[in-house]
Amino acid sequence: MLSKGFEIEVYTGTPQGEVVGMADKIVAALDGFVREPDNRNVEYTTPPCYRYERSLCDLVLPRFRVRQYLQQFGDYTLIPGSTLALGGADRFHRSDPGNPYHDYIEQTYGTKVVTASVHINVGISNPDLLMRACRLVRVEAPLYLALSAASPWFNGKTTGSHSTRWAVFPKTPAHVPLFESHAHFIRWTEEQLALKTMQSVRHLWSSVRPNGDRRPYNLNRLELRICDLVSDPIALLAITALLEARLIQLINDPNLDPLKLSELPATTRAEALIDLTDANEERAAQSSLEAELIHWRTGKPILAKDWVEELYAEVWATAKQQGFSCFLLPLKKILREGNEAQQWLKLEAQGWSKQQILMQAIGQMQTKELEFQADLCQPVGA
Repeated sequence: MLSKGFEIEVYTGTPQGEVVGMADKIVAALDGFVREPDNRNVEYTTPPCYRYERSLCDLVLPRFRVRQYLQQFGDYTLIPGSTLALGGADRFHRSDPGNPYHDYIEQTYGTKVVTASVHINVGISNPDLLMRACRLVRVEAPLYLALSAASPWFNGKTTGSHSTRWAVFPKTPAHVPLFESHAHFIRWTEEQLALKTMQSVRHLWSSVRPNGDRRPYNLNRLELRICDLVSDPIALLAITALLEARLIQLINDPNLDPLKLSELPATTRAEALIDLTDANEERAAQSSLEAELIHWRTGKPILAKDWVEELYAEVWATAKQQGFSCFLLPLKKILREGNEAQQWLKLEAQGWSKQQILMQAIGQMQTKELEFQADLCQPVGA
């Protein structure tokens, strides 16, 4: 098995769904939390871990600590979803007014980047294997977006996208190639820094990127950045299990590489795969599991949910052999009942208001976490 860790961004606010900035207080009082440029969402990171049972607790316990801490200021909680759903997108709420990088973020992007998401990190230390993994995950990233979509609303409006977050998020730089080798990644990163299309090595905002302690030179993990915030930890672990099983497949079969295996014409394959994938990301952001995508291997259309079903069947034996196939099972529920965005839109079509739907989701998120904390994870401070 591979090591896994998560970076979780989440909004703070009221049980009525109003997003209220608390990040500066949380970061000052609690270890393990870092501030985002806007004060209304806060980030925590889980340590690298091999076992899914441990990852579940690593995901839940920091949220429990935040909820406890926020109670001293009144009735505040954590809010699911990946955009400012009910309002507040007219201006930035700075978490650290003296930070020059935050100046740049606010002036360049505005509230387009005030989103909440999950970044899934998987440990791969061999740089050439890591580049191959990034190529495969890049062309399949739209499927992880389709499974996780949770932002159908923005600033009080239904946008027409299941992941409004990824539909508006400023992918940076605008064009990111499929890196053919570690040397290619180093050369390209140095070029972008010289051209100022990236402000720093951190300023690579694409669906997936190689990551490590000294980018682009020392790398030790793949970071999948495309997922909306998945508020149910069990659903998030299922998505992660699909990713891990796919990567183990790749480790066992080096030919599982889009640059080798795709049936697109060899002379233009690298660029064609990028164009195809960018279009797939846009379609997945709009219609998630109902999106018609183009398969990177055949160049033929396929519904996102059918493609996920195919991958599920393909990786099941790998996950079973590694002992984590039970964590894949909840994918079936997502495919059957829809992701969070689809469930919310279904309730909206039945006449529920956005606020009613969000209030129910806030309650469900808190109830689930309390159950996990009580039944499976050590009590805080124990």
